[in-house]
Amino acid sequence: MLTIIAAVLLFLSVWIIVPAPSVWLLPLGVLAPEISPILLALAVIVILLSLRKLTTRKVGILFALIAAGISAMPLSKLPAVERQFDRELARAFPSAAKRPLPENARPQPLVIRDLFLGVSAGDVRVDRALNFATRGIQRLALDAYRPTGSAPFPVLVQIHGGEWQRGNRTDNETFARYFASRGYIVYAIEYRHAPRSSWPAAFDDVRAALAWIQAQSTSMGGDPQRLAVVGRSSGAQLALLAAYSSASPVAAVVSYYGPSDLTKGWREPPDPDPMSMRSILEAFLGGTLDAVPERYRDASPIAHVSAAGPPTLLIHGARDHVVLPGMSRDLHARLQAVGARSMLLEIPWADHAFDTLPNGLSGQVSLYYTERFLAAALARGR
Repeated sequence: MLTIIAAVLLFLSVWIIVPAPSVWLLPLGVLAPEISPILLALAVIVILLSLRKLTTRKVGILFALIAAGISAMPLSKLPAVERQFDRELARAFPSAAKRPLPENARPQPLVIRDLFLGVSAGDVRVDRALNFATRGIQRLALDAYRPTGSAPFPVLVQIHGGEWQRGNRTDNETFARYFASRGYIVYAIEYRHAPRSSWPAAFDDVRAALAWIQAQSTSMGGDPQRLAVVGRSSGAQLALLAAYSSASPVAAVVSYYGPSDLTKGWREPPDPDPMSMRSILEAFLGGTLDAVPERYRDASPIAHVSAAGPPTLLIHGARDHVVLPGMSRDLHARLQAVGARSMLLEIPWADHAFDTLPNGLSGQVSLYYTERFLAAALARGR
Protein backbone atom coordinates (compact mmCIF):
# COMPACT_ATOMS: atom_id res chain seq x y z
CA MET A 1 0.00 0.00 0.00
CA LEU A 2 2.82 2.42 0.87
CA THR A 3 4.44 1.73 -2.50
CA ILE A 4 1.19 2.67 -4.27
CA ILE A 5 0.94 5.87 -2.24
CA ALA A 6 4.56 6.68 -3.09
CA ALA A 7 3.86 6.10 -6.78
CA VAL A 8 0.88 8.46 -6.63
CA LEU A 9 2.97 11.12 -4.89
CA LEU A 10 5.66 10.74 -7.54
CA PHE A 11 3.09 11.08 -10.33
CA LEU A 12 1.69 14.27 -8.80
CA SER A 13 5.07 15.79 -8.03
CA VAL A 14 6.30 15.29 -11.59
CA TRP A 15 3.93 18.04 -12.73
CA ILE A 16 5.93 20.50 -10.65
CA ILE A 17 8.66 20.32 -13.30
CA VAL A 18 6.89 18.97 -16.41
CA PRO A 19 4.67 21.39 -18.41
CA ALA A 20 1.15 20.17 -19.10
CA PRO A 21 0.88 19.19 -22.79
CA SER A 22 -2.93 19.42 -22.97
CA VAL A 23 -5.83 21.29 -21.43
CA TRP A 24 -6.91 18.10 -19.64
CA LEU A 25 -3.60 17.87 -17.78
CA LEU A 26 -3.27 21.60 -17.14
CA PRO A 27 -4.96 21.39 -13.68
CA LEU A 28 -2.19 19.05 -12.55
CA GLY A 29 0.49 21.47 -13.76
CA VAL A 30 -1.25 24.33 -11.96
CA LEU A 31 -2.08 22.65 -8.66
CA ALA A 32 0.93 20.36 -8.05
CA PRO A 33 3.36 23.23 -7.25
CA GLU A 34 0.74 24.87 -5.04
CA ILE A 35 0.37 21.82 -2.80
CA SER A 36 4.07 20.93 -2.97
CA PRO A 37 4.61 21.44 0.80
CA ILE A 38 1.83 18.92 1.44
CA LEU A 39 3.27 16.49 -1.10
CA LEU A 40 6.66 16.87 0.58
CA ALA A 41 5.23 16.13 4.02
CA LEU A 42 3.38 13.05 2.76
CA ALA A 43 6.48 11.75 0.98
CA VAL A 44 8.53 12.09 4.16
CA ILE A 45 5.86 10.22 6.12
CA VAL A 46 5.89 7.40 3.54
CA ILE A 47 9.68 7.19 3.77
CA LEU A 48 9.63 6.97 7.56
CA LEU A 49 6.91 4.32 7.59
CA SER A 50 8.68 2.29 4.90
CA LEU A 51 11.97 2.18 6.78
CA ARG A 52 10.52 -0.43 9.12
CA LYS A 53 10.52 -2.91 6.23
CA LEU A 54 13.40 -1.60 4.19
CA THR A 55 14.16 -4.80 2.29
CA THR A 56 10.64 -5.21 0.88
CA ARG A 57 9.83 -1.55 0.22
CA LYS A 58 12.89 -0.36 -1.68
CA VAL A 59 10.85 0.68 -4.73
CA GLY A 60 8.38 2.62 -2.60
CA ILE A 61 11.19 4.39 -0.77
CA LEU A 62 12.83 5.30 -4.08
CA PHE A 63 9.54 6.72 -5.42
CA ALA A 64 8.99 8.67 -2.20
CA LEU A 65 12.55 10.03 -2.18
CA ILE A 66 12.21 11.32 -5.73
CA ALA A 67 8.78 12.80 -4.92
CA ALA A 68 10.19 14.48 -1.82
CA GLY A 69 13.11 15.93 -3.77
CA ILE A 70 10.88 17.39 -6.47
CA SER A 71 8.28 18.65 -3.98
CA ALA A 72 10.96 20.46 -1.98
CA MET A 73 12.04 22.53 -4.97
CA PRO A 74 9.42 25.34 -4.68
CA LEU A 75 10.05 25.79 -0.95
CA SER A 76 13.79 25.92 -1.56
CA LYS A 77 13.28 28.86 -3.94
CA LEU A 78 10.95 30.82 -1.67
CA PRO A 79 13.64 32.74 0.29
CA ALA A 80 15.16 34.08 -2.93
CA VAL A 81 11.73 35.18 -4.17
CA GLU A 82 11.13 37.03 -0.90
CA ARG A 83 14.48 38.81 -1.05
CA GLN A 84 14.01 39.78 -4.68
CA PHE A 85 10.61 41.33 -4.23
CA ASP A 86 11.44 43.00 -0.95
CA ARG A 87 14.13 44.81 -2.95
CA GLU A 88 11.64 45.62 -5.71
CA LEU A 89 9.20 47.14 -3.24
CA ALA A 90 11.90 49.15 -1.47
CA ARG A 91 13.15 50.48 -4.81
CA ALA A 92 9.73 51.59 -6.01
CA PHE A 93 8.43 52.87 -2.67
CA PRO A 94 11.38 53.82 -0.44
CA SER A 95 9.10 55.03 2.35
CA ALA A 96 6.91 51.91 2.37
CA ALA A 97 8.91 50.18 5.09
CA LYS A 98 8.27 53.10 7.44
CA ARG A 99 4.49 52.82 7.17
CA PRO A 100 2.80 50.30 9.47
CA LEU A 101 0.54 47.72 7.86
CA PRO A 102 -2.91 46.95 9.29
CA GLU A 103 -2.87 44.71 12.33
CA ASN A 104 -4.62 41.92 10.41
CA ALA A 105 -2.22 41.98 7.45
CA ARG A 106 -0.55 38.71 6.54
CA PRO A 107 2.51 38.21 8.77
CA GLN A 108 4.65 36.41 6.19
CA PRO A 109 4.49 35.10 2.60
CA LEU A 110 3.72 31.52 3.62
CA VAL A 111 1.56 30.51 6.58
CA ILE A 112 1.64 26.73 6.94
CA ARG A 113 -1.66 26.67 8.80
CA ASP A 114 -3.40 28.34 5.84
CA LEU A 115 -2.28 25.54 3.51
CA PHE A 116 -4.66 23.23 5.33
CA LEU A 117 -7.35 25.54 6.70
CA GLY A 118 -7.50 28.17 3.96
CA VAL A 119 -6.90 31.92 4.01
CA SER A 120 -9.09 33.64 6.57
CA ALA A 121 -11.16 36.29 4.81
CA GLY A 122 -13.29 37.66 7.65
CA ASP A 123 -16.89 38.86 7.66
CA VAL A 124 -17.90 41.55 5.19
CA ARG A 125 -21.10 42.94 3.74
CA VAL A 126 -21.78 41.92 0.14
CA ASP A 127 -24.16 43.77 -2.16
CA ARG A 128 -24.93 41.51 -5.11
CA ALA A 129 -25.79 42.26 -8.72
CA LEU A 130 -25.60 46.05 -8.78
CA ASN A 131 -26.38 47.08 -12.34
CA PHE A 132 -23.78 49.41 -13.87
CA ALA A 133 -24.66 49.27 -17.60
CA THR A 134 -27.11 47.79 -20.10
CA ARG A 135 -26.09 46.52 -23.53
CA GLY A 136 -29.19 45.81 -25.57
CA ILE A 137 -31.11 43.32 -23.46
CA GLN A 138 -28.06 42.34 -21.40
CA ARG A 139 -27.65 43.90 -17.98
CA LEU A 140 -24.10 44.14 -16.66
CA ALA A 141 -23.65 43.94 -12.92
CA LEU A 142 -21.03 44.00 -10.20
CA ASP A 143 -20.79 42.76 -6.63
CA ALA A 144 -19.61 45.13 -3.90
CA TYR A 145 -17.72 43.77 -0.89
CA ARG A 146 -17.83 46.41 1.83
CA PRO A 147 -15.75 46.64 5.01
CA THR A 148 -16.68 47.80 8.46
CA GLY A 149 -14.98 50.77 10.05
CA SER A 150 -14.63 54.42 9.22
CA ALA A 151 -14.88 55.65 5.63
CA PRO A 152 -13.48 56.66 3.23
CA PHE A 153 -11.93 53.37 2.15
CA PRO A 154 -9.55 52.69 -0.73
CA VAL A 155 -11.29 51.07 -3.70
CA LEU A 156 -10.24 47.84 -5.40
CA VAL A 157 -11.83 46.75 -8.69
CA GLN A 158 -11.47 43.05 -9.55
CA ILE A 159 -11.71 41.81 -13.16
CA HIS A 160 -12.06 38.07 -13.70
CA GLY A 161 -10.18 35.97 -16.24
CA GLY A 162 -11.39 33.19 -18.51
CA GLU A 163 -9.89 33.76 -21.98
CA TRP A 164 -12.33 36.67 -22.50
CA GLN A 165 -14.91 33.93 -23.15
CA ARG A 166 -16.04 32.73 -19.72
CA GLY A 167 -15.81 33.43 -16.01
CA ASN A 168 -17.98 35.68 -13.88
CA ARG A 169 -17.84 38.27 -11.14
CA THR A 170 -18.00 35.66 -8.35
CA ASP A 171 -14.62 34.21 -9.36
CA ASN A 172 -11.82 34.76 -6.83
CA GLU A 173 -14.28 35.61 -4.07
CA THR A 174 -11.80 34.69 -1.33
CA PHE A 175 -9.51 37.45 -2.62
CA ALA A 176 -12.36 39.98 -2.66
CA ARG A 177 -13.48 39.07 0.86
CA TYR A 178 -9.92 39.17 2.13
CA PHE A 179 -9.30 42.74 1.00
CA ALA A 180 -12.75 43.91 2.05
CA SER A 181 -12.08 42.60 5.55
CA ARG A 182 -8.82 44.59 5.49
CA GLY A 183 -10.48 47.93 4.80
CA TYR A 184 -11.02 48.07 1.03
CA ILE A 185 -14.27 48.40 -0.87
CA VAL A 186 -13.92 45.68 -3.50
CA TYR A 187 -16.02 45.73 -6.66
CA ALA A 188 -16.02 42.50 -8.67
CA ILE A 189 -17.25 43.35 -12.16
CA GLU A 190 -18.41 41.43 -15.21
CA TYR A 191 -18.10 42.14 -18.92
CA ARG A 192 -19.38 40.78 -22.23
CA HIS A 193 -17.64 37.69 -23.52
CA ALA A 194 -16.17 36.71 -26.88
CA PRO A 195 -16.82 35.49 -29.49
CA ARG A 196 -20.39 36.80 -29.26
CA SER A 197 -19.05 40.22 -28.31
CA SER A 198 -15.62 40.88 -29.79
CA TRP A 199 -13.20 43.73 -29.25
CA PRO A 200 -13.66 46.37 -27.88
CA ALA A 201 -16.85 45.23 -26.09
CA ALA A 202 -15.13 43.89 -22.96
CA PHE A 203 -12.96 46.99 -22.63
CA ASP A 204 -15.95 49.29 -23.08
CA ASP A 205 -17.68 47.42 -20.25
CA VAL A 206 -14.69 47.80 -17.94
CA ARG A 207 -14.60 51.53 -18.59
CA ALA A 208 -18.34 51.75 -17.92
CA ALA A 209 -17.87 49.91 -14.64
CA LEU A 210 -15.06 52.25 -13.59
CA ALA A 211 -17.18 55.30 -14.43
CA TRP A 212 -20.07 53.91 -12.35
CA ILE A 213 -17.74 53.11 -9.45
CA GLN A 214 -16.22 56.60 -9.59
CA ALA A 215 -19.67 58.16 -9.48
CA GLN A 216 -20.87 55.95 -6.63
CA SER A 217 -17.69 55.65 -4.56
CA THR A 218 -18.28 58.54 -2.20
CA SER A 219 -21.86 57.54 -1.39
CA MET A 220 -20.72 53.98 -0.69
CA GLY A 221 -17.84 55.08 1.51
CA GLY A 222 -15.02 54.83 -1.01
CA ASP A 223 -12.18 57.20 -1.81
CA PRO A 224 -12.21 57.76 -5.61
CA GLN A 225 -8.65 59.12 -5.45
CA ARG A 226 -7.38 55.76 -4.16
CA LEU A 227 -8.72 53.33 -6.72
CA ALA A 228 -6.77 50.26 -7.84
CA VAL A 229 -7.60 47.63 -10.43
CA VAL A 230 -6.57 43.97 -10.25
CA GLY A 231 -7.11 41.45 -13.03
CA ARG A 232 -6.25 37.86 -13.78
CA SER A 233 -5.17 36.55 -17.18
CA SER A 234 -7.56 38.07 -19.73
CA GLY A 235 -8.94 40.25 -16.95
CA ALA A 236 -5.42 41.52 -16.31
CA GLN A 237 -5.15 42.64 -19.94
CA LEU A 238 -8.33 44.67 -19.42
CA ALA A 239 -7.09 46.02 -16.10
CA LEU A 240 -3.75 47.15 -17.54
CA LEU A 241 -5.40 48.72 -20.55
CA ALA A 242 -7.82 50.64 -18.33
CA ALA A 243 -4.98 51.81 -16.12
CA TYR A 244 -2.90 53.07 -19.04
CA SER A 245 -5.75 54.86 -20.82
CA SER A 246 -5.79 58.62 -20.91
CA ALA A 247 -7.73 60.30 -18.13
CA SER A 248 -7.79 57.03 -16.21
CA PRO A 249 -9.06 57.16 -12.61
CA VAL A 250 -6.80 54.23 -11.71
CA ALA A 251 -4.14 54.95 -9.06
CA ALA A 252 -2.54 51.48 -9.11
CA VAL A 253 -2.88 48.28 -11.12
CA VAL A 254 -2.08 44.64 -10.40
CA SER A 255 -1.75 42.08 -13.18
CA TYR A 256 -1.83 38.39 -12.38
CA TYR A 257 -0.31 36.52 -15.35
CA GLY A 258 -1.83 38.93 -17.87
CA PRO A 259 -1.10 39.07 -21.63
CA SER A 260 0.37 42.49 -22.37
CA ASP A 261 1.41 42.15 -26.03
CA LEU A 262 -1.29 40.41 -28.07
CA THR A 263 0.65 40.80 -31.31
CA LYS A 264 3.55 38.87 -29.84
CA GLY A 265 1.10 36.42 -28.26
CA TRP A 266 -0.23 35.49 -31.70
CA ARG A 267 3.17 35.38 -33.38
CA GLU A 268 4.89 33.42 -30.61
CA PRO A 269 2.38 31.07 -28.95
CA PRO A 270 3.48 28.82 -26.07
CA ASP A 271 5.04 25.43 -26.71
CA PRO A 272 3.32 23.32 -25.53
CA ASP A 273 0.16 25.34 -26.11
CA PRO A 274 -2.57 23.60 -24.07
CA MET A 275 -5.18 26.34 -24.56
CA SER A 276 -4.54 27.16 -28.25
CA MET A 277 -3.61 30.79 -27.73
CA ARG A 278 -4.10 31.88 -31.34
CA SER A 279 -7.68 30.62 -31.33
CA ILE A 280 -8.39 32.51 -28.11
CA LEU A 281 -6.97 35.75 -29.50
CA GLU A 282 -8.84 35.39 -32.79
CA ALA A 283 -12.14 34.91 -30.94
CA PHE A 284 -11.47 37.96 -28.76
CA LEU A 285 -10.26 40.30 -31.50
CA GLY A 286 -12.42 39.08 -34.34
CA GLY A 287 -9.74 37.73 -36.67
CA THR A 288 -6.14 36.76 -37.21
CA LEU A 289 -3.22 39.12 -36.76
CA ASP A 290 -2.96 39.54 -40.54
CA ALA A 291 -6.67 40.36 -40.82
CA VAL A 292 -6.99 42.92 -37.99
CA PRO A 293 -3.47 44.02 -36.95
CA GLU A 294 -4.69 47.33 -35.56
CA ARG A 295 -6.94 45.53 -33.06
CA TYR A 296 -4.03 43.47 -31.77
CA ARG A 297 -2.04 46.63 -31.22
CA ASP A 298 -4.87 48.66 -29.69
CA ALA A 299 -5.68 45.82 -27.26
CA SER A 300 -2.04 45.44 -26.13
CA PRO A 301 -1.28 47.29 -22.87
CA ILE A 302 2.41 47.49 -23.77
CA ALA A 303 1.48 49.82 -26.64
CA HIS A 304 -0.07 52.33 -24.23
CA VAL A 305 2.71 52.65 -21.65
CA SER A 306 3.72 56.14 -20.52
CA ALA A 307 5.52 57.78 -17.64
CA ALA A 308 2.17 59.11 -16.44
CA GLY A 309 0.80 55.62 -15.85
CA PRO A 310 0.01 54.42 -12.32
CA PRO A 311 2.26 52.12 -10.28
CA THR A 312 2.10 48.59 -11.68
CA LEU A 313 2.56 45.22 -10.00
CA LEU A 314 3.12 42.32 -12.37
CA ILE A 315 2.83 38.80 -10.92
CA HIS A 316 3.64 35.87 -13.18
CA GLY A 317 4.60 32.24 -12.91
CA ALA A 318 7.91 31.41 -14.57
CA ARG A 319 6.39 28.08 -15.71
CA ASP A 320 3.31 29.65 -17.27
CA HIS A 321 2.55 27.84 -20.55
CA VAL A 322 -0.67 29.71 -21.29
CA VAL A 323 0.51 33.33 -21.06
CA LEU A 324 4.29 33.24 -21.34
CA PRO A 325 6.17 35.03 -18.54
CA GLY A 326 8.02 37.04 -21.17
CA MET A 327 4.85 39.11 -21.47
CA SER A 328 5.30 40.55 -17.98
CA ARG A 329 9.07 40.82 -18.33
CA ASP A 330 8.71 42.88 -21.51
CA LEU A 331 6.05 45.13 -19.99
CA HIS A 332 8.13 45.63 -16.84
CA ALA A 333 11.13 46.64 -18.95
CA ARG A 334 9.05 49.05 -21.02
CA LEU A 335 7.55 50.67 -17.93
CA GLN A 336 10.95 51.14 -16.37
CA ALA A 337 12.33 52.56 -19.62
CA VAL A 338 9.74 55.37 -19.64
CA GLY A 339 10.17 56.09 -15.94
CA ALA A 340 6.95 54.56 -14.62
CA ARG A 341 6.83 52.66 -11.33
CA SER A 342 6.76 48.95 -11.97
CA MET A 343 7.38 45.85 -9.87
CA LEU A 344 7.74 42.34 -11.23
CA LEU A 345 7.14 39.35 -8.98
CA GLU A 346 8.08 36.25 -10.93
CA ILE A 347 7.33 33.02 -9.09
CA PRO A 348 9.77 30.34 -10.30
CA TRP A 349 7.60 27.27 -9.68
CA ALA A 350 4.18 28.64 -10.63
CA ASP A 351 2.07 27.91 -13.71
CA HIS A 352 -0.90 29.84 -15.08
CA ALA A 353 -3.84 30.57 -12.76
CA PHE A 354 -1.78 29.50 -9.75
CA ASP A 355 -4.12 31.30 -7.34
CA THR A 356 -7.03 29.05 -8.32
CA LEU A 357 -6.07 27.55 -4.96
CA PRO A 358 -5.89 30.73 -2.83
CA ASN A 359 -4.25 28.98 0.10
CA GLY A 360 -1.63 27.31 -2.10
CA LEU A 361 2.03 28.29 -2.03
CA SER A 362 1.89 30.86 -4.85
CA GLY A 363 -1.56 32.06 -3.82
CA GLN A 364 -0.25 33.01 -0.40
CA VAL A 365 2.96 34.59 -1.70
CA SER A 366 1.11 36.69 -4.28
CA LEU A 367 -1.51 37.78 -1.74
CA TYR A 368 1.19 38.85 0.72
CA TYR A 369 2.94 41.06 -1.81
CA THR A 370 -0.23 42.36 -3.42
CA GLU A 371 -1.31 43.56 0.01
CA ARG A 372 1.98 45.36 0.55
CA PHE A 373 2.03 46.87 -2.92
CA LEU A 374 -1.48 48.26 -2.57
CA ALA A 375 -0.74 49.64 0.90
CA ALA A 376 2.24 51.52 -0.55
CA ALA A 377 0.67 52.60 -3.84
CA LEU A 378 -2.59 53.84 -2.30
CA ALA A 379 -1.13 55.43 0.82
CA ARG A 380 -2.21 58.99 1.42
CA GLY A 381 0.57 61.42 0.67
CA ARG A 382 2.94 58.80 -0.73
